[in-house]
This record gives sequence, C-alpha cells and structure tokens, in this order.
Amino acid sequence: MRKKPELSLRARALQYLARREYSRAELHDKLQRYVQADEDSEQSQSVELEVLLDDLTARGWLSDTRAATQLLHAKRSRFGTQRITHELRQKGISEELIGAALPELKESELATAREVWQRKFGVLPQDDREKARQMRFLQSRGFGFDVIFQVIRPIKDI
Repeated sequence: MRKKPELSLRARALQYLARREYSRAELHDKLQRYVQADEDSEQSQSVELEVLLDDLTARGWLSDTRAATQLLHAKRSRFGTQRITHELRQKGISEELIGAALPELKESELATAREVWQRKFGVLPQDDREKARQMRFLQSRGFGFDVIFQVIRPIKDI
C-alpha cells in the first residue's frame, strides 16, 4: 500500500480555504497540529506558520471579514444575536468586526425569532408549562428575553 506524501502547511491551508472561509485564528488552530513536535524545529515552524498566514492574508485568500460575513449569512435565519456573537468569538473574530455586525443583526432579530418560532410551534402557548418550553427553545437559539417575550406574548396583551 502506497503512503500518501506529506502535504506542506501551505498546501493544507489552501485545501482548507478551498472548502470555506476561515478566520485567521481558526486556520492557525487547524494547521498548528501539523507543525512538527521536535523542540528545535517547532519554533521555526511556528514562525513559518505565522509567515504563511500573513502571506495568505496579504493575497486576500484569508479574511476575518469574509469569514464573519459567511457565518452571519449562514446563521442569521436560524439563530439570535447572542448565539451568533458567541460563535464569532469562538472562531477568533475580533470584537471590532463583531461590533460592526451587531446593529444589522439586532435590526432583524425580532423577525427572525418570529420565523423560527412559527416553524417550530406556530401556536401560542396555552399554559405556563408550554410557555416555558417555547421560551427555552428560543433562548437556546440565542434570542434575548426581550425578543422572546415579544414573540410569545398573546395578541390581546399587546
């Protein structure tokens, strides 16, 4: 059985970027496990990894802005601001980029919450137990209580 040749860090990075957008921190974490573990070369390969990431960024192949935009478009129709913000932070997106995306997210959050609630439930809760269940569901999707109360408040209470 033939052994596959070892891929260079650049080749691995390009393979990852060909599939989807990555933030710099995300791609760094993915490639870090391929940096050799021996002490002498580990330092130089870590520097090599940073140089590679700088080069990919300079060429426009690696962009935190595009990674954030892609995640926003993929998640905004199913999740609330809190959940999306948490995911952006986990992917290493800067607070500056997150802050720039928040006004747009908050603007459409109520409509999104209503759509998510309508797909899942469609009927206002008839008792406290059902209300709590619907609230937990919306909360797990990252919607704030202010939005949740607007969604499941009966029309006669408005």
